[in-house]
Amino acid sequence: MLTIEKFTFSPIQENTYIVYNEQGDCCIIDPGCYFGNERIALKEYIEDHHLKPVYLLNTHCHLDHVFGNKFVHDTWGLTLHLHEMEKVVLDYAPTSGLKWGLPFDPYKGDLIYLREGDTIRLGNDTLNILFTPGHSPGSISFYCPAQHFILSGDVLFQGSIGRTDLPGGDFEVLAQSIRTQLYTLPNETVVYSGHGDETTIGAEKLHNPFVKA
Repeated sequence: MLTIEKFTFSPIQENTYIVYNEQGDCCIIDPGCYFGNERIALKEYIEDHHLKPVYLLNTHCHLDHVFGNKFVHDTWGLTLHLHEMEKVVLDYAPTSGLKWGLPFDPYKGDLIYLREGDTIRLGNDTLNILFTPGHSPGSISFYCPAQHFILSGDVLFQGSIGRTDLPGGDFEVLAQSIRTQLYTLPNETVVYSGHGDETTIGAEKLHNPFVKA
């Protein structure tokens, strides 16, 4: 049984997730902690709940989703997992940070590439890797079929979708990802997005004005 804890970090209000099992093994997904107090909040939650971080995962590598990669690596010794097509986005993130007036010290460690069909295992629990590009060229989502939830990064939001005007973005590709990878999931699947509140696949199929089922 997996538990999900959400933190909203940085001036960009990005959602960082800790997903952990009953034994305390956890993955940290899209650490967007930018300020010192945000890094402390992430660390204290993990320590207070006696968790053991075992995975550092990025759904994609726009700057707001990678602010905390180096902190997580330095604190718990984790190697970054991402899709290979996000490497160029990861490399550009510090330059993007300067343009936004949000300089940061980037992760420079080894990389482990995830592919569609791979799984992330926390004990007996699994997250399936779905390839969901369009917002970013190598965006992936983490789907738990046993508990009917998905961590979708910036692919699908409550009543909205990820922007496609950034380098590597493509609306038609994003719409195809949503229709073929997300809208095919059970309606009760809870969507934990990179920004904003949770939603469900069923609600978005009915009401999302940008991508119809």
